[in-house]
Amino acid sequence: MKCIVVSTCNLNQWALDFEGNRDRIKESIRIAKERNSSLRTGPELEVPGYGCLDHHLELDVIRHSWEMLASILLDEACHGILLDIGMPVLHRGTRYNARIICKDGKILLIRPKLYLAQEGNVAETRFKYREMRYFTPWNRPAYCEEYELRELPEACLKLQGSKSCLIGDGIIEASDCTIGAETCEELFTPYSPHNSLSLAGCEIITNSSGSHHELRKLDTRIALIQEATRKCGGIYLYANQQGCDGDRLYYDGCAMIIVNGTIRAQGSQFSLKSVEVISATVSLEEVWAYRTSPSRGLQAITAPKYERVKLEFKLSKSEHEFNSDIVPDSAQSLRTHTPEEEIAMGPACWLADYLFRSKAAGFFIPLSGGLDSASTATIVYSMCTIIMRELEEGNETVKANVLRLWSAYHPQGSLPTTAKELCSVILHTSFLGMAKQSSQETRSRAQRLADAIGCYHLSVDIDNIFAAQKDLLTQATGFTPAFRSDGGQPAENLALQNIQARSRMVSSYYFAQLLPTVRKRSGGGSLLVLGSGNVDECLRGYLTKYDCSSADLNPIGSISKVDLKSFLRYATTALDLPILSEFLEATPTAELEPITVRHKPLCNFIESQILTLPFQTRMISDEADMGMTYAELSEFGKLRKEAKLGKFGMFMRLSHLWRDKLSIREIADKVKRFNHYYAINRHKMTTMTPAYHAEAYSPDDNRFDLRPFLYPPFYESWSFKKIDEAVARIEEAEKKK
Repeated sequence: MKCIVVSTCNLNQWALDFEGNRDRIKESIRIAKERNSSLRTGPELEVPGYGCLDHHLELDVIRHSWEMLASILLDEACHGILLDIGMPVLHRGTRYNARIICKDGKILLIRPKLYLAQEGNVAETRFKYREMRYFTPWNRPAYCEEYELRELPEACLKLQGSKSCLIGDGIIEASDCTIGAETCEELFTPYSPHNSLSLAGCEIITNSSGSHHELRKLDTRIALIQEATRKCGGIYLYANQQGCDGDRLYYDGCAMIIVNGTIRAQGSQFSLKSVEVISATVSLEEVWAYRTSPSRGLQAITAPKYERVKLEFKLSKSEHEFNSDIVPDSAQSLRTHTPEEEIAMGPACWLADYLFRSKAAGFFIPLSGGLDSASTATIVYSMCTIIMRELEEGNETVKANVLRLWSAYHPQGSLPTTAKELCSVILHTSFLGMAKQSSQETRSRAQRLADAIGCYHLSVDIDNIFAAQKDLLTQATGFTPAFRSDGGQPAENLALQNIQARSRMVSSYYFAQLLPTVRKRSGGGSLLVLGSGNVDECLRGYLTKYDCSSADLNPIGSISKVDLKSFLRYATTALDLPILSEFLEATPTAELEPITVRHKPLCNFIESQILTLPFQTRMISDEADMGMTYAELSEFGKLRKEAKLGKFGMFMRLSHLWRDKLSIREIADKVKRFNHYYAINRHKMTTMTPAYHAEAYSPDDNRFDLRPFLYPPFYESWSFKKIDEAVARIEEAEKKK
C-alpha cells in the first residue's frame, strides 16, 4: 500500500515578529520530520504574520520575509521534506500573497493567491477583510511565468541552481503523486481551485489559512473543507494561525487532514501552544479508488492544463509499501465546542497572548457586582485555568511567562499550583462605590466573586471625587445641580450620574498604574484595564461615553448578553463558581442615584438630547428601561449587519418573524426605537475599546462596521414614514379578515 505521512499545523504567529515566526516555522518542520512526514504546510502569510494590516504596504515586510525564508532554505535541518510556506512577494512591481513551495533549499514554485478576501466569505461571515488594500490577486488560473530570485543571497542561489523559478498557478509533480495548493479565501469561492486541481490529478491539496474565531462558525468552515474532497476525492491539508497576532481577532487554529471527505487528524481550536503539528498516515490508493467514477473521468479530460514542476522525490517510502505495521489513519469524528465553551476559551486565550506579549503586570477590572463585569472576571479566571493546564502539559513558553508574573511576588523558580493562586498575581479588581448610591448586595457580590477566583480586590468609595467634580461647577457658576430625587431636572440628574461613571474610569487607570507598586511587585509595572460592555449595549449605545466601557481591552465587547448569561450558567459548574448564580438572578442596576429612588441612568441618551422620563422604581431592569429585550437587540443586530436590512426592510422581516408574539404596531415601535437610539448613540462606537471579535454583527467601528456617526433624525425619515404606511395597510387588511 502506498502510504504517505503528511503534516499541517497551527502556529501562534505574531505580526512583524520575523525571527519568532521563523523559529516557530522551523520547529513545526522539525516536528513534522520527526514523525517521518514527507510534506509540511503552514498558515497563510506565516513568515510576517497574517495580521500586519497596513504594514503589508511596507517593502521592509517583503524584504525581511525573504531574509527569514533564506534562513529556512539554508538550514539543513529543514531539508528532506517538501515545504509549503506562506509569505508576501513582489513581482514586477506588484505585491502578492503567496505560497513558497520548496525542498532541500530549492524553491520549486511561488504560488500567488488567485482570489483575495475582500468582503469576507461564508466561513468568515462577512468580516471586512481588506487583502486588496495590500495585495493584487493573481486571477489567472493555470497560468505561470518566470520569477527572478533577486532577493536570495548567493548561498541560496547555489542551492537553487538558477536565478529564477516559476510563479503562478502551477502544481508539483513528484515521483509518486501530484500536489496542488489553494489559499484560505479560494476554498470559499463558488468555483474553488481544488475542483480543477482534483481533475488535473492532484492527490494532495494544501490550504493555508488565516481564519478567525466567531461563535458557532467552526462547523460551517469545516463543512466546506470536508466537501472539497467528499465530492472530488483527495488528501486535503488545512493549516491556520492560532492566537492573537496583534489585533482584535483570535485565529482559531483547528488544522485538519481530510481524506475523501473524512477527518483523519484535527488540531485544537483554542490553545496556548506556540506550535501544534498534526500528522496522519494517508493512502494514495484510497484516493485513486475514490476517483474512478466515469463522470469524473469525462470532466478530467477537459480539465485546465497546469504547468507542472517536476520533483524527483517520492513522498511514499518504499520500505513502507509492504510493512503491515504502516496503515492509514482511520476516520474520526469532528470535535467542536459549545458556544459557552467557546466564550470560556477564545477570549481567554486572546487575553493570555496579549498579557504574555505585552509584558504587562496583569489586569484590572472595575468589578461592579453586575453580570457584565462578572463575565469579564470569569473569563480571566478561565484564562488562569487554561494556563495551569498548559503548565501541567509541559508548555515551556507558557512556563516562562508564568515565571515572569509569579516571581514578581514569590520566590524565584517557584510556580503556582492552582488557577486561584495564579489569579491572585494577575487579576486586580475594585468595587468603586458610593456611600449613598451603592447597595450592600452589589458590594457583597463583587467581594465574594473576587474571593472565589482568588484575585486581589479592593472596595473603595468615590464620594470625595464625585463631590469635588460636582462642586467645580458651583464654584465656577454658582449653580448647584441636584438628583431628580432632590428636585433636580433631567439634565442635572444625567450630569451627576455621568460624573460617577466617568470618575470610575479615571480611578480604574489610577489603580491600574499603581497597584503593582502598592503590592511591592518586583520591577513595578502597570496593569491592563479590561472593559465590560457587551455587544448589544454597544449596538444601542446603552452606556456612558468614557465610563468603564473605556479600557485597554474588552473581552466581551462582541458577545451578546444572552450568550453571556449562558456562559455564566456554564461556568457556575464548569469552573466551580456557584457565586455566579447570584449574578444571574440579580436585577441589573447601575446604582448611580441615591438609594431612595433608583432607575437606570440616562446614559442611553446623548447629553444634548435630554428626554423627560417619569420616575421609576428602584432596581428597574435594563430591558424594561430600553424597551426591548437583549434577545431582540441581538435580532436587530443580525438583521442590520448580516441580513443587510435597512429600517423599512427590518420592519417588514420582523412583521413575519414576530407576528405571533407582538402586534404589528408594537413591532413598528420597537424597530423605530432601536434605530433611533442606534443613530443618536452611534458616535460612542468611534471611541470604543478594542474588543475581542466574536460576532458577525459586531458594531465595532474599527473595520467591522463602517458607518457614519452623524445621522439625520430617523423619526422624521422616509423609512419611518414607510413603516407607518405599512402598519396602516397591514392593520386595515387585518380588520377585513
